[in-house]
Amino acid sequence: MNRAAFHEGVRRMRFSSILDRHHGGELTQIEAAEMLGIDERTFRRWQVRFEAEGDAGLADLRLGQPSPRRASSQEIERMLGLYRDRYADFTVKQFHEHLCKRHNYLLGYTVTKVHLQRAGLVRPAVKRSAHRKKRPRRPLIGMMLHQDGSRHAWLEGQAPLDLIVTLDDATGALYSIFLVAEEGTASTFQGLREVVEKHGLFCSLYTDRGSHYFHTPKAGEKVSRTQLTQVGRALAHLGIEHIAAYSPQARGRSERAFRTLQDRLPKELRLAAITTIEAANAWLRETYMAEHNARFAITPLEEGSAFVPDAAAAWREILCLEEERIVANDNTISWNGMRLQIPASRLRPHFVKASVRVHEYPDGTVSVFLGPHLLARYTAQGGQIVSAPAASSLASCSAPSRPSPSGGRQERPALTAPPRDASGKARAGTEKRASSRTKKPGTDSCAAMPA
Repeated sequence: MNRAAFHEGVRRMRFSSILDRHHGGELTQIEAAEMLGIDERTFRRWQVRFEAEGDAGLADLRLGQPSPRRASSQEIERMLGLYRDRYADFTVKQFHEHLCKRHNYLLGYTVTKVHLQRAGLVRPAVKRSAHRKKRPRRPLIGMMLHQDGSRHAWLEGQAPLDLIVTLDDATGALYSIFLVAEEGTASTFQGLREVVEKHGLFCSLYTDRGSHYFHTPKAGEKVSRTQLTQVGRALAHLGIEHIAAYSPQARGRSERAFRTLQDRLPKELRLAAITTIEAANAWLRETYMAEHNARFAITPLEEGSAFVPDAAAAWREILCLEEERIVANDNTISWNGMRLQIPASRLRPHFVKASVRVHEYPDGTVSVFLGPHLLARYTAQGGQIVSAPAASSLASCSAPSRPSPSGGRQERPALTAPPRDASGKARAGTEKRASSRTKKPGTDSCAAMPA
């Protein structure tokens, strides 16, 4: 017996009992109708039908008849066929989205799910456990960002890859998403650079305790706040708080985001016929990220933004690998198995034994700095990148104490210029005076001697 037939049986018993009380004078028609939840006119009609036909007069004639709003059997069969042939591994929600977008499907999500379950193609979802209170979201975008990686077979038929995602805590919107062979410091900097370049500096970053994020002196204990990794050094330099998660449950928002991505993204990449990392990253950046945010991102609790633009673009030289090197006797440094020759500079004749700073960027290029001064740039293969000549940054700190004899300031030779030729013209003031000019008249030594 279905629910409608059960309710009809209950209604008949209640009506029969209340009708007897009405005939006994205990209830008026208005009171009896109110107890049954119907109006007085309907009560009188039921009374006439019951007295004429008995219990059969109270039967609902709509039971057993197809609903005028019933879904077309042909459309249901078409939907089931598409699921079997093309979307067998899709969730019902994702399947319904593609039906509407690609196959001109007009039926709702619920009727689709019901018929898939009736056909045995989809199992009903397992009932969830008791609800646990979630940490409240940050009220403004840019207050907290999550970054994490997930290893999965994202491209069909290929080895597992790491998907690096950076998302906002306030909305759940993705700010950066790309595939790499292996998660690490370089992929972390790439995700952070994409976010800062487009949105600006943010307040805090929430990550796991991976070795590229934190140094943990002892496994299972708290991370070190004094021994910083490359990522920790960069975030501290930018003034961004770095928060460590001590359990998967603590970073539940990023875990739920990856559960959604692992379920949807491989199928979307398969439908788009994407088989390479380069094509996948371009598609993720140009197509998927906007569609995902439109579907899953929520409105923040408050209007406004906590992102701060970096007008000086200092992040370009901070969000990169940074190490120190000592210049060798041949004016070179060692980097990744290469010898990088430092070119001549006006700063000093050579840099032997000097401590220089090396920056390696996500594209593999390298820069060498002495303090704030850029000495040279190199390609990933070690070749020097020669830029167009620019105005010297070594401006004079003060005006000359006195003008030169020619009336203008003399040009000084470069520090690395070759020494002057000793046979060249002597400078003014260096010519040796004649002996006659150094003595007074009448003081000749020969004249002073006695005859």
